[in-house]
Order: sequence, then structure tokens, then C-alpha cells
Amino acid sequence: MAEEIFTVGGDLPVRRLGFGTGGLVGPGYWGPRGGRAEARELLRTAVERGVTLIDTADNYGPEVAEELIAEALHPYGEQLVIATKGGVVRTGPDQWHVAGRPEQLREMCEASLRRLRVERIDLYQLHRFDPSVPMAEQLGALAQLRAEGKIRHIGLDTVTAGQLRLALESVPVASVQNAYNLLERGSAEVLALCEERGIAFLPYYPLGSGSLTRESAAAVTAVAAAHGAGTGQVALAWLLHHSRVLCPTPGTGSPEHLAENLDAATIHLSPRELAVLDVL
Repeated sequence: MAEEIFTVGGDLPVRRLGFGTGGLVGPGYWGPRGGRAEARELLRTAVERGVTLIDTADNYGPEVAEELIAEALHPYGEQLVIATKGGVVRTGPDQWHVAGRPEQLREMCEASLRRLRVERIDLYQLHRFDPSVPMAEQLGALAQLRAEGKIRHIGLDTVTAGQLRLALESVPVASVQNAYNLLERGSAEVLALCEERGIAFLPYYPLGSGSLTRESAAAVTAVAAAHGAGTGQVALAWLLHHSRVLCPTPGTGSPEHLAENLDAATIHLSPRELAVLDVL
């Protein structure tokens, strides 16, 4: 079976299959989805099932997901790692704007600290590079927050391999979040660089935003049938086998779907099955 634990930033061991909170907010990442009590219970269930990495962002809701995490899980267990993101301002469903000026990043980080009820954020990820602000200024703002003890580790979201190399010349980067899944591997160069540098890669849309379960190839269906599993579970199992640095954090608002996702960690794909899936 694929290695279950990855150590983020060299000092934060997490179970590689985590939980993303995008499914706890409404369509377009706007407003709540369903009742807050149900969302809090889902978060608690995820942790009870052994999840130690929870991925969120200040603009999920906005603010809703971070508030729910604190309501459900604070005070946090020693093994629980909360990763959040800043650098994007959401103004409506599916409406967002990059905001990477140093003063904006500081304000966002400090607001997340208050909502999550912590003095230091384990993993703070820049949601997007702001093209109107020099990269050095954005990374410098995060480095300063880290020096002040408000951030433990810095991560980057949606970057090219070239941007990651440049960033690594300025700051230690503990994680990357790019789209990556069984059928979408455009960030293969970024993944290779993460493997080389020991950087966690948190693939967003690990299930292809649902496309893998709706339009899965015959090969995926066959592998799933052999394991008595769903195609989405096979897609997650493939990520866990594909690279030791991949740490998928699929999100959902359904207790049943949460259980299915977490059970994917128990699926052992044979070398033959991996070969079939690798060429898709």
C-alpha cells in the first residue's frame, strides 16, 4: 500500500488523505450549504475517522468554512493540521478577485487567525499570485508573518514550475495546490519538482470535480469492480499510489460520501492496475 503519512514542512506529519471544506459552503463557494450543525458534525466525523489534514480558505463562504472548523474542532488536537489560504477576495457566487498587496495579505492572515482561534496557522497558502504585485513583495509579506510566528509554513496555490522555482529562492515552500487527478495531469512538472524538494502537493479537484465519477473510462470501472469500490475511490487510491507527496483533500457535505472517500485509503492497487491507470 502507498505510504500513509507525509511530513509537511519537515515537522508536521499528516495522514495523506485529508478533508477539504469547499463542500461545506454553498454553490460558487458562497454562503452556507445546509445547516451549520450538520457541517460541524461532518468535520468531527472526519477527525474521528483519522483525518489529520483539513484544507480550507478564508474566502470559502466567505469566512463560513473557517468559522465552522473552529466551532466544531477547537481546541484542536495536537495531531490536527489546519491549512488555510488567503490572497483572494470573493464578492459573490463564483466571483473572486486576486488581492496580493502585503497589507491585504496581512489583514487576511490575521482575520483567519481570529476565526480559527489560533495564534499560529500551521500552513498558510497564497491562493493566487497577484499579477499586479511583484512576487517578491507577496512572498516577503508571508515571510514576515512567518517570522512573527503567525504562520508556521508557507504554501502556494496554482503555480507553474517556473514560479515555484523562483519562490523557492526566496522562502521555504511547504506545499503546493494545483489541479491534478487521474485524467488531468497538466501539473506533472510541478509534481516532479515537489517530489525533488519534498514539498507536499495537495491536488485540488482530486476527483475531477465529479467528472471521474460521471464519465469514468472503462478501465477505471473495471478496476473499481475488481475491488468492489466506486470509481471515485479508485481515483483517490491512484493519487495515493502515484506519488508519495500527493495529499488529496476531497471535500463533501455528505456523511456517506465522506466515508467512501476515506475508505479509498484501504484500496491496494496492483502493479498491473497502476499500469493501466497510469496511461489514461
